Amino acid sequence: MWRCWCGAAGIRFTFHSALTDDSEVVLTLYGRTYCHLCDDMIAALQLLRSRFRFTLHIVDVDSDPRLEERYGEKVPVLMAGDSELCHYFLDLPAVTAMLAKIR
Repeated sequence: MWRCWCGAAGIRFTFHSALTDDSEVVLTLYGRTYCHLCDDMIAALQLLRSRFRFTLHIVDVDSDPRLEERYGEKVPVLMAGDSELCHYFLDLPAVTAMLAKIR
């Protein structure tokens, strides 16, 4: 379970609801429970939800040694399928452009 001192943990759960539109974009955020950069990226992504429909899956890299080895200290990493969109900070122009193309 994600816990955060700043209260951003509540944001995380808004992304887990299943949506019925199969054509919706699925983004995956690889992060850690104690990562303030991860919390910042999640909060920034929530702001985009007013303009774009997407599902966000949040994966704790510490839950799997292979993920921890792959991402290490690079978290948060935002992926669309096999493509990395950004890491550390949300690349708003790149993510917005990708979501607008699919819209």
